[in-house]
Amino acid sequence: MSSFASDALKVLLIGSGGREHALSWKLAASPLLGTLYCTPGNPGIADHATLVDLDIDDHEAVIAFCQSFEIDLVVVGPEAPLVAGLTDPLLQAGIKVFGPSQAAAQLEGSKGFTKDLCARFNIPTGSYGRFNNAPKAKAYIRAQGAPIVVKADGLAAGKGVVVAMTQEEALDAVDACFEGQFGDAGAEVVIEEYLEGEEASFFCICDGTTALPFGSAQDHKRVGDGDTGANTGGMGAYSPAPVMDEAMTERVMKELIRPTIRGMAEIGAPFSGILFAGLMITKDGPKLIEYNTRFGDPECQVLMTRLKDDLLVIMLAAANNMLDQLSVRWSDEAALTVVMAAEGYPASPRKGTVIKGVEEAETLPHVKVFHAGTIHKDGDLLANGGRVLNITATGKTVREAQKRAYEAVSKISWPGGFCRKDIGWRAVEREKAAQ
Repeated sequence: MSSFASDALKVLLIGSGGREHALSWKLAASPLLGTLYCTPGNPGIADHATLVDLDIDDHEAVIAFCQSFEIDLVVVGPEAPLVAGLTDPLLQAGIKVFGPSQAAAQLEGSKGFTKDLCARFNIPTGSYGRFNNAPKAKAYIRAQGAPIVVKADGLAAGKGVVVAMTQEEALDAVDACFEGQFGDAGAEVVIEEYLEGEEASFFCICDGTTALPFGSAQDHKRVGDGDTGANTGGMGAYSPAPVMDEAMTERVMKELIRPTIRGMAEIGAPFSGILFAGLMITKDGPKLIEYNTRFGDPECQVLMTRLKDDLLVIMLAAANNMLDQLSVRWSDEAALTVVMAAEGYPASPRKGTVIKGVEEAETLPHVKVFHAGTIHKDGDLLANGGRVLNITATGKTVREAQKRAYEAVSKISWPGGFCRKDIGWRAVEREKAAQ
């Protein structure tokens, strides 16, 4: 891989969450890295990167920055800039990017697009209907019955999905979409079959033609213990997902990922970057719930903790269409992250509360705290978002990683925050049963 660069590389990372802190931490460990810039960043990312103030919606401004600072690679963390088409003008300007084109980012930007792709290329997923008005959507729900899943077609920050256990709940979800609760994202709805089984997050790194498995995780979407309460962006995760053993991984690659990569190339939108498959492992095998076109958050935090190889080398190989020359190695250890969120999350998180004890938590062995919604003000660390900190730990088992993570949580003094107390419960139960 030394052919990539003889000089130290300059990288621009876009984003400000826990995912981007984890990426900056891992990129900073690369011997190839010269300078890492990040926009807008957060106080944790500032330990690894020079923070810059860029309007990422102004694509010309991003290009101008990359040209004047001689950026070798742009890494796009969140989904919104990908769906908004940031990648394309950068590539046209001769700047390498880790992330899909706007056409390929439709896999996340439009749930209907993905469902239609699955239908065309025989990729296993739940049956579905697409609707642009409430009466037709409601008629479909009444015909199908509950439980059923209602999704806003577009990006809704992880919150535009209702798993409706009753018909009434499903009809209300349709109204919420068409009455503008999710803005433009809800102008069309996708209504899907309710799939039963075990969920898993599965990641692949892609370069347009080659896809390499890039780890698995399990996320905890619900805000409350025991998977209760409102859906969130994710309250914690662990990796690897026990359900994604070698046989299941190969099955997912064969039945879902490779047909998707071939299909995207066939329709003229080759996929490069991270393909994140939300899976349901049903009694009939793996089925696709949805695709995302970037790392999960908080799944990225546990993946980066377990990745043994140089992330920058891997991202450059993807950007240069050279993944066929690469293999990826993972630690045998488990990693687990607990999200600490601000009071009121996900509805209306309280900002501005003081957080203490992060440094103390990080003195514990096998622990790393990733910042998400934080800011520094007058010498204090303050909450500045919904999901604020990701307390991440490794261990020989998920149970050991869980114990270490919660020990670190106990060192953090933040009366304005909360977390779930049961992250990893499914894997821990599995480990106990196997003893």
